[in-house]
Amino acid sequence: VRSVAKESYWAYTNGPLERSFYEEASLSPEERENIDGAKFSLPSQYASMLNWFAVDLEGEHSAMDSGILEEHAEYVVYAIHRILDQYSESYSAKAKEGAAISGKLPRSVIVVGHSMGGFVARAATVHPNLRKSAIKTIVTLSTPHQSPPLPLQPSLGYYYTSINQRWREGYNMHVPTFQNYISHSLLSDVVIISISGGINDYQVRSKLETLDGIVPPTHGFMVSSMEMKNVWLSMGHQEILWCNELVTQLSHTLLSLVDPATGHPFSDRQRRLTVFSKMLRSGFHHDFNLMNQVSTVPNFQHTGDDQSHSTGSHVNILSACPKKIQWNLDSLERDLYIQTTTVTVLAMDGRRRWLDIEKLGSNGTNHFVLVTNLSPCYGIRIHLWPEKGHTLSDVPLSKRVVEVTTKLSQIPSGPAPKQIEPGSQTEQPPPSAVFWLSPDVLKGFKFITISIAPRPTVSGRPPPAASMAVGQFFDPDEGAIKLSPSSILLSTYSQKEMSFQEEHPIGLSLSFGISLGLLPVTLALKTTGCGIKSSVLHDQEDGDAENSRLCKLRCFPAVALAWDRTAGLHVYPNLNSETVIVDSAPALWNSVQGSEKTTVLLVVDPHCAYKTSFSVSITAAASRFMLLYCSKIANNLISFDEKDNWADMVIVGLVIAVVFFALMRQARAWELGNPVPSMLTAVEYNMRLPFPFIIMFAVPLMIMLLLSVLWHHSNPSASSFLFVSLICYAIANGFVIILILISQLMFYVAAVTHVFFKKRWQGYEGKSCLLFFQWFVSLTSRIFASKVVRLVKSNPVIVAALVAVFLVCFAHPALGLSVLLISHALSCHTALCSLTHRNQTADSKEKGNGGLEPFAYQGDGQQKRNSAQEEKFCNSAESANSYGEIQLEIFHHRHGMMILHFLAVLMFVPSFIAWFQRLEGQSFTQFLDLILCVGIILHGICDSSLEFNFFVYPIGGIEVRLSFVYLLAGFFSLLSGMALAPYRAFYAMATVGALSFAFRVIQRRNREKGETIFASRKRSHRH
Repeated sequence: VRSVAKESYWAYTNGPLERSFYEEASLSPEERENIDGAKFSLPSQYASMLNWFAVDLEGEHSAMDSGILEEHAEYVVYAIHRILDQYSESYSAKAKEGAAISGKLPRSVIVVGHSMGGFVARAATVHPNLRKSAIKTIVTLSTPHQSPPLPLQPSLGYYYTSINQRWREGYNMHVPTFQNYISHSLLSDVVIISISGGINDYQVRSKLETLDGIVPPTHGFMVSSMEMKNVWLSMGHQEILWCNELVTQLSHTLLSLVDPATGHPFSDRQRRLTVFSKMLRSGFHHDFNLMNQVSTVPNFQHTGDDQSHSTGSHVNILSACPKKIQWNLDSLERDLYIQTTTVTVLAMDGRRRWLDIEKLGSNGTNHFVLVTNLSPCYGIRIHLWPEKGHTLSDVPLSKRVVEVTTKLSQIPSGPAPKQIEPGSQTEQPPPSAVFWLSPDVLKGFKFITISIAPRPTVSGRPPPAASMAVGQFFDPDEGAIKLSPSSILLSTYSQKEMSFQEEHPIGLSLSFGISLGLLPVTLALKTTGCGIKSSVLHDQEDGDAENSRLCKLRCFPAVALAWDRTAGLHVYPNLNSETVIVDSAPALWNSVQGSEKTTVLLVVDPHCAYKTSFSVSITAAASRFMLLYCSKIANNLISFDEKDNWADMVIVGLVIAVVFFALMRQARAWELGNPVPSMLTAVEYNMRLPFPFIIMFAVPLMIMLLLSVLWHHSNPSASSFLFVSLICYAIANGFVIILILISQLMFYVAAVTHVFFKKRWQGYEGKSCLLFFQWFVSLTSRIFASKVVRLVKSNPVIVAALVAVFLVCFAHPALGLSVLLISHALSCHTALCSLTHRNQTADSKEKGNGGLEPFAYQGDGQQKRNSAQEEKFCNSAESANSYGEIQLEIFHHRHGMMILHFLAVLMFVPSFIAWFQRLEGQSFTQFLDLILCVGIILHGICDSSLEFNFFVYPIGGIEVRLSFVYLLAGFFSLLSGMALAPYRAFYAMATVGALSFAFRVIQRRNREKGETIFASRKRSHRH
């Protein structure tokens, strides 16, 4: 964040930004009451410069490993204490020297953190070693607050959960309302602001950056850069530090926090929150639908000399334009009285327009909207006038006029048209402000006046090339259009069009039944008429071109304002043809209510006719879907390029669930005495309709919907949730199928190659040209014949488990689980080599080739027993077939185990990369990761053989089988994936391992007692 530090110096040197008189911030009634109570205004001159201290974390990947994250938090606590002590030492040294000391010692710091640095700041705030009130203000940039960007490591997910829980406890927030808190709680003075990069931040989505459920709205909020005042841009994860507009606005905001009286940040939490709200938020309310905002704009109160007399209902105080920039209204040219519901200003003519509210606002057109490119106070002023004789007040009429100019809400405008030569006509400029008045505000007033400044008196500034203001009384219901989900889906095949004739409402509200965060819509707007009856040109193309040119001279460019419950406001100026997309993550288990829909407000010129069309691109929708729910699994789990998206990890949990379901199918086949199916067959069988699929997919989803109702008091749209979940589940099955096919192909190629070279080697034995190689093989055989090696070969699974546990404890879990993975791979290779050799031997005998030399690849103890059986089965075709089935079952079983544990290794790869980067001074494995990995290793040991892949333990007369345990583990993994916490799947893996180990211990003890509590397989292939 050095860019912010540098910009704050220039901001202090140049002074505060020139004040504009747009609406500063649109707040909820509770927030407005708190902020108005602070009675605070932004400074006209900065009181003190900020001293910046940069904490260098050496670019370590704290987002991947919880241990690194904890160390960073501890280091930040140490750095804060060192900074505060440095001030104390400096003051003490000055006092000893007798130098003059002014001001007080700083007791707290402002922490600005980017990405994981923001979460480190939050972790340091609740660290037990931090001094009381050492951190009172936190600003985070593109920081994931809700969950890690890569929720794969169990200890990382647990650390995130614990820090968020400490914050909730620090505010004394009560689940599930999150509304009550105690003013004297641990974090009662802490204010935190989260700034998100918006739609272009592919690494951290806005959903992760919200503070909902962690911080009460009276202590912080999230604002998107797309709706931030003077910014209005979306930016990438790194670009948020380089964007000059955002850095400048943030620097001025931080300088405004300094109290002129003390030279330190305001101690009052309310004032600090006021500064952030006024400096960062726009005039659009962040919690309301735009069309609803038209009818819920706050009322106003007279701000003249006698404020005890009100012309309207009870209202909030509104400041008028300052006297130093006011132009004399009496010097305006003759007034104009508007007789139509629409008023248009095309030049700074120095006139005042009068609109009769009662006359023009009748017949339901009782809402007034104005769009303009003129600056409030400098170029345009708006007043509300009461009717004479309709009030009991003795205050003169001139003092009961209410100025509402500063209720103009600023919006980003596109490039202004250039004037070709002085005096020539230009195209209409884009609007830069929108003004709303509801019937409740207009109640008690007779007239609205729109006063336009004369051109020479615009505060000495050069006048704009073109001036524009268009206002209208209209009925919002006339411009409200609801677009059903079916019509949106059909637009993928054919473009949907809507026509709006002249004199339409100035605001057209398009309510999309499906969130545009899930299905981006290409919205096109074409001007079809502007009051020109016919063209003098006979050629159709020339006529259309001339008509378009003339309409640009009369119609102002349209603006689209899209609103989303999570990401806030998205503004699209100069709308022609844009892909409208909001940074939302709908149809998830924990999606907020209202996120499944998107409202787009089109602000268009009522004098002109338009043809609007929208369509959904299948490629754009698929790309957005993969970004939201799949997160580029392969890239995230393998490459970890910083440009990859590290967002929601829905599919990762579903992939593990699919593998568990396949293992369940294998275990069930063994329990019934049927041949163990391959992983590919098991996955295919579980996708069959109706019952296998319904049991695997629909049942847990129904549980999720029920839990969302019980826990969150809100639930996503059932149809969209089921639809998205179905697609995610299908993609997860496809990913597992691809993984199975690739691994099987590699194993079959390796087995065929191994058998081929083994046969050739047997054929070349005894030849003089290969004596050296024979000597080398003989030496190797003697080494492998040693007692230590024989001990290892006789207990390969136990040895692999011990090595894996050692690496897990003293190195990294990924290394330990890799040993288990290699053990599975060798077992699969051994089984396939034996099967391949047996098949080739049987084929050779059938062809009368006399057979080949006996061969069996001996990779572990189980295969040594199989090779002995192979010799016994050589004389019988039936026996040979039985032996082949045994080897195939061994391969299928260990192959499934290998895929499950391969996914576990991949989930630890990000942590391993971070561990490898800082190999020196690395600490031991986190305790939670250690316990879970030991459980996974136990699963690999206890269920490594087919005989162990079956246990029955009576609990209350009910037999609990391994297939049922796998089914529950799959359900839990599926729920974890949909809850964006795939790391919880490790709990299911470790639980299965612990249960298997416990049963093996019980089984051994009962065998010693001569008892048995387990059933045998109904049918075995062994003879």
